[in-house]
Amino acid sequence: MHRHLKIAAAAALSQILLADGAVAETRTLYVGMNGGNFERTYTQVFADFEKQNDVKVFVVPGTSSDILAKALAAKDKPQMHLMFLDDGVMVRAIGMGLCDKLKAGPELDQLQSGSRLKDDRAAGIDIGMTGLGYNKKLFDEKGWAPPTSWMDLADPKFRDAVVFQSASASTFGLHAFLMFNRIQGGSESDVEPGFSKFRDTIGKNVLEFISSSAKLSEMVQTGEAALFPLTPTAVTTMQEKGIPVAYAQPKEGSVVLMVAECVIANNSEPELAQKLAAYLLSAQAQSKALAVGNVVPSNTTVTATTPEAEKKLADFHTFMQNAVTLDWDIINARRPEWNSRWNKMIER
Repeated sequence: MHRHLKIAAAAALSQILLADGAVAETRTLYVGMNGGNFERTYTQVFADFEKQNDVKVFVVPGTSSDILAKALAAKDKPQMHLMFLDDGVMVRAIGMGLCDKLKAGPELDQLQSGSRLKDDRAAGIDIGMTGLGYNKKLFDEKGWAPPTSWMDLADPKFRDAVVFQSASASTFGLHAFLMFNRIQGGSESDVEPGFSKFRDTIGKNVLEFISSSAKLSEMVQTGEAALFPLTPTAVTTMQEKGIPVAYAQPKEGSVVLMVAECVIANNSEPELAQKLAAYLLSAQAQSKALAVGNVVPSNTTVTATTPEAEKKLADFHTFMQNAVTLDWDIINARRPEWNSRWNKMIER
């Protein structure tokens, strides 16, 4: 009897040791990205990759600027393996030597034109655009027609009802400012028209400058925010929460806003990180991201799996017809100066 107990105990101990060994062998990858909807979406997208590769993927949440700062601080011994950054911030990251070249594969050739950055040091996983979001409930109550132009932000009827993301802290705010600057005759190389005219036009209507869009939901629901720069994806996410917003494509064009991924140079799992990067560019992963999180695919072979996703893709292709792509090399070279001017002249 004792002999049987000893055998059983030994077998149980063997199973525990095997289980511990299996756990020890499970590798981990860390991906820096925006929190909120992006984190919720990609936690689900990562699941298939985790099962297939016996790996656990953890999200390091933060804004693009936060993630870039973390990657730069740990450049010699990276703590993350991949990072998702807004396109303009990603161009800076590449210039800092933080990104390995993506491994060649069929997924890269399937990407939307313009999605591959700087000798394939990064590639878009989500393509969107910044246009105008508006408070549909308030517009309906006031009998206002939907906005059609960036210059609607300067319409006197929206006095103290425009919420504008800070151009020194937010890509949405910077996009809107640069489009206003273009309408006034400027360009990325010449922002004098924008700075000289903003305060007496759009600036007069601004109720509050905000550092990010997190506060918008509350301000729409209280009726404070009527009009604001925003993306179709962000509008859809708010709509799904019952918030009465809608998106309008400005006649002058929206601004292309791409979230790109890069494999962080000198990371501890280079092959596995490249494998995850390739998976995230695949039609399989991007189809799931579209279905569960309204993330617009960069892979042109993605097909919608629901009527809602199909409509989103159709809308995206329509909006892209007059979308504007900015020159991020010029912007990044001059943005510190612009940020200082913005903070002193516009938000003071």
